[in-house]
Amino acid sequence: MFSPRRVSWTVAAVLFTAYSTLSLERHRRMESTGYDLGIFEQAVRGYAHFRAPVSDYKGPGFNVLGDHFHPILAVIAPLYRLAPSPVTLLVVQAALLALSAVLVTRLGAEWYGVRAGACVGFGYGLAWGIQQAVVFDFHEVAFAVPLAARCAVLLALHRERAAAAWSLPLLLVKEDQALIVAAIGVLVFCRGERKVGALLVVIAVAAAALTTLVIIPAFNPSHSYAYFGVAEPGPANPILRLIEPVTTKASTVLALLAPTLFLCLRSPLALIAVPTLAARFWAANPLLWEPRFHYSAVLVPVLFAAALDGLRLLRASRLPQRLTGAVQAAVPVLVLAAGLVPTVIGSQPLGRLAHASYGHVPSRVAAARRVLAIIPDGAAVAASNRLAPQLTGRCRVFRVVPVMLALRPEWAVAAPPGPAPTPLNGEGATIKRLALWGYRPVASGGGIVLYRLQNPARTA
Repeated sequence: MFSPRRVSWTVAAVLFTAYSTLSLERHRRMESTGYDLGIFEQAVRGYAHFRAPVSDYKGPGFNVLGDHFHPILAVIAPLYRLAPSPVTLLVVQAALLALSAVLVTRLGAEWYGVRAGACVGFGYGLAWGIQQAVVFDFHEVAFAVPLAARCAVLLALHRERAAAAWSLPLLLVKEDQALIVAAIGVLVFCRGERKVGALLVVIAVAAAALTTLVIIPAFNPSHSYAYFGVAEPGPANPILRLIEPVTTKASTVLALLAPTLFLCLRSPLALIAVPTLAARFWAANPLLWEPRFHYSAVLVPVLFAAALDGLRLLRASRLPQRLTGAVQAAVPVLVLAAGLVPTVIGSQPLGRLAHASYGHVPSRVAAARRVLAIIPDGAAVAASNRLAPQLTGRCRVFRVVPVMLALRPEWAVAAPPGPAPTPLNGEGATIKRLALWGYRPVASGGGIVLYRLQNPARTA
């Protein structure tokens, strides 16, 4: 007989296996990227050797604390010291995401039964926001997901003080997590813990100001926080700025709410997600509006905990008992179906694991690896986006752009294999002009070309 505790860890184990298998398979097929797996590996490598978290791929000598405030990455350092590889980061991320499922599954199992909890747990683990985080290499937000899950579950159990305490580590994950911490503070305040809630809001606001106005500019070469103005501003009308383009932003909201069957809207816990989502839609960067990448991962556990709470509130409503009983029985199965169907039909990343062909690495990848093996350990190399994480564990890796080549790294490798790779800004034009920088091709294979500087004595 499965207990809520046992079923929650069983669900997490299955999800961890799926997440790590997909992440490692993508890396083995050279589908991982320098932005951002290569950058984060270089940063963690710095922590592991008691140095600053510098990423040469982001910029020569660039301290990543000048980009975002995520000192929690140092937690990975001991593991990376034992296993210095990008694989370590991918496995850690898979474990963190799976850990969040333990909390959501257990709450569902304790409230609605073990079978219902298992269905909700797998539905959560297959939610698009989580799957998109798995498939987009590694990001610090992986640490925020189990922390947000813990806070949301505690709030569902009306343990406001504990939720407030567990929210504080979110401030070490990334500066934008202050929005979630502040939202939790407001909810705690409204539930009667006024001093705790008010203090939490003050801490969140102070932390956001300190990180974006002081700490990050102190480490940034331009002494500023780059994300206050990413692109041209949107419409002057604030309402239009939040909702346009309507199709893109509506699809993101729909993709967040649909896996919970919109039950999350029945609970006040869903309000925790509002500031983060509003900030994304207000931003000028179009990538933040889309239902892709890792940006929504931290909202998924909040909305699933809200859905479980919403179902409880529905059961306590004045609706006929027979109707609420039928809804309670059907919801977990439908939640599972909402996550499983898009995955099985192939529109979600984990669906790739169902195809036997995905386990066979293309021959061009093996040929490309033979070319990369020519580069000696510890060498300075300029690499294009899809090749960088194949080298960051053993080389000093830069981007293939003029500012990096001016440092005269001895090696350059470009034109990565993979499904329609898109060069980062400036890479495509630079690759075509490597000869002008004094680089000559020395090997090729698998769709990539390895170049070497004619005068290696002047290397980085």
